[in-house]
Amino acid sequence: MRSLLMLPVLALFLTGCVKETDWPLEGDVPKDIIVDAIITDEVKVHKVTLSRPVDRLDLPSQPVAGAAVLISDGDSTWQLAETLPGSGVYYTPATFFARLQKTYTLLISVNGSIYTAKTAMMAGALFRELTYARDDGNGMYYVDWVASSFSLESAAMWELLIDWSHVAGYESLDSADNHARMLFYTLPTLDVSEVFAPRMGSLFFPAGTVITERRYSLTATHAEFIRGLLLETNWTGGVFPVAPANVGTNLSDGARGYFGACAVTELSVTIEP
Repeated sequence: MRSLLMLPVLALFLTGCVKETDWPLEGDVPKDIIVDAIITDEVKVHKVTLSRPVDRLDLPSQPVAGAAVLISDGDSTWQLAETLPGSGVYYTPATFFARLQKTYTLLISVNGSIYTAKTAMMAGALFRELTYARDDGNGMYYVDWVASSFSLESAAMWELLIDWSHVAGYESLDSADNHARMLFYTLPTLDVSEVFAPRMGSLFFPAGTVITERRYSLTATHAEFIRGLLLETNWTGGVFPVAPANVGTNLSDGARGYFGACAVTELSVTIEP
């Protein structure tokens, strides 16, 4: 009983000691460019996003504008266009798609500096559809299972595009309030930091919601990049955190991020009451 009575006093003491602290970064902000580039086997416009690091989490990324961006497979070369000048987003022609048994090279030229990366694509695969459950408290639904988080043979990224904008009562909401996107991963490693990662909040949606489930195949190096990224983001702050470190990359010196090629398979699920 004594220990229980001490808890409010301790909480009051700790609250009274809280003060704002400014944590300065060690050294200057890196000058590297950050590359976000995934091409797929879908015939569509693909994009490559180039930006610079920032020194605060709440700052918007700084676009790298005016770059020359090329993708080549050894037989053909595609030049990407920055459709909106100054955006740092570069688009392929609408007829572009990646193929198996091809090696793709990304070449970026910025202010006289050249950055490159190479990638190939793993074959896609059919998959079991996700499962969902009903929450007894609010009567809404949530995703219960998507895929195994561990597989030695079949690494993948899972994208869920969730849409309930057509459901009665939700049609007039802003897009951010009747659409959602979720990502899950199947990786060839099983980390303690993942098992004891901080709990993520649930996303609830009504009956009638349509979920488009998309599976992206991952190469071993792409899976390792994602693992490193998760160790520094979603899996940090848990019971067994890891020491901070730079995430790996397949880009040449002076650039960070990853250039990947993925085969995509998808299916659609309607939430039935």
